[in-house]
Amino acid sequence: TSNFAVELATQHDDIWASIGNHPSHVFPVNIVEQDSAFTSRGELFDTDYYEKLFATAPNKIIGVGETGIDLYHIPDPKEIPIQTVLEKQREVFLDHVAFAENHGLSLIIHCRDGKNGESAHDAMIQILKELNHQIHGVIHCYTGNLEHAKEYLKLGLYIGFTGIITYPPKKTDPKPQLELNEVVKNIPLNRIVVETDSPYLAPHIIRGQRNEPWYVEEVIKEFIRVRDIDQTEFETQIIENTKKLFPKMKIGE
Repeated sequence: TSNFAVELATQHDDIWASIGNHPSHVFPVNIVEQDSAFTSRGELFDTDYYEKLFATAPNKIIGVGETGIDLYHIPDPKEIPIQTVLEKQREVFLDHVAFAENHGLSLIIHCRDGKNGESAHDAMIQILKELNHQIHGVIHCYTGNLEHAKEYLKLGLYIGFTGIITYPPKKTDPKPQLELNEVVKNIPLNRIVVETDSPYLAPHIIRGQRNEPWYVEEVIKEFIRVRDIDQTEFETQIIENTKKLFPKMKIGE
């Protein structure tokens, strides 16, 4: 998929690529997301492979990831303990960090909590603090609470928001959405980026359908509604944030 992303980016002036291993691919697991279903192969970070891939299009590769901690799609804990999974994901994440820093690339960090409430954000924040230096990147598709967001901001990271922020709270479990709403209300405007996670996580107006990149407009509209801010000013801010997050992305140049 990294190779395909680079191929696509090289064919279009206004598309760039990120490369890396999703954390759910570290161990073989069955993954089902909307219309997608597959078994991951169990892959570590092959530095030689990614060095060769980067060399093919150094001006079109702007990021490393998604990489991070995923405690949702994991092997059966009876077969592989969750602590073993976490340790291996940490090791692979640090390989991504080293590669990104060697090439001046931005990190796209994935954090997804476990089905039984295991906190990927707690694990990631601990890993980042142990690095003892700030990294350049974004917490992709943010679903955490305000306290976690504040920790990421202290670490110098941007926060990425998707169509999830347009969803109403679940009647059976409203807390996660209500906590995310608090983040949307309070996050500094100069640390926000917007995204879609296409083809997943379509905004509420088309929820359940295939998401497309242009639906990022709905994410922007939700921020404008919640924060009561001028649309043009907010969009200008988002562009500036994106340029700072991905300095190799030459938007409008």
